[in-house]
Amino acid sequence: MSYKNKRPKVAIVMGSQSDYSTMKICEKVLKILKIKYETKIVSAHRTPKRMYEFATATEKNGFSVIIAGAGGSAHLPGMIASLTKIPVIGVPIESKKLKGIDSLLSIVQMPKGIPVGTVAIGKDGAINAGLFAASIISISNKTIRKNLSAWRNKQTNSVKKKPN
Repeated sequence: MSYKNKRPKVAIVMGSQSDYSTMKICEKVLKILKIKYETKIVSAHRTPKRMYEFATATEKNGFSVIIAGAGGSAHLPGMIASLTKIPVIGVPIESKKLKGIDSLLSIVQMPKGIPVGTVAIGKDGAINAGLFAASIISISNKTIRKNLSAWRNKQTNSVKKKPN
């Protein structure tokens, strides 16, 4: 994979349709930062062949970073990371029973040798996953670095100096 890719692309994957309400936040961030992306449903448990085919073709398909949202046992980010050398960021999806703690622990407790970057549970995590993907890409892409810098400057400027 060439890290000098002029048009880097991020894969956003999730285990089910119900995860999309969280993961669509990643799309919004990437759109603002002008990063190309593709979004897919790829379940580690219900569509293992699809997951395997996706993960083993990520380099060939030109992806620079993978953002994988998963709930419950949350195996998707780790399974994908085990099949590719591309950075994987795991987004724990909030669950009804354990509020996403189960997902967080499943993603963050990867065994040594197969790292997965892990962000906060839910929509805040999805925002940070998009920003983290952008920061990885910005290492070798000046345009994305400039866009990320503008995002951060806007965020800084939005903070009031005094309370009302």
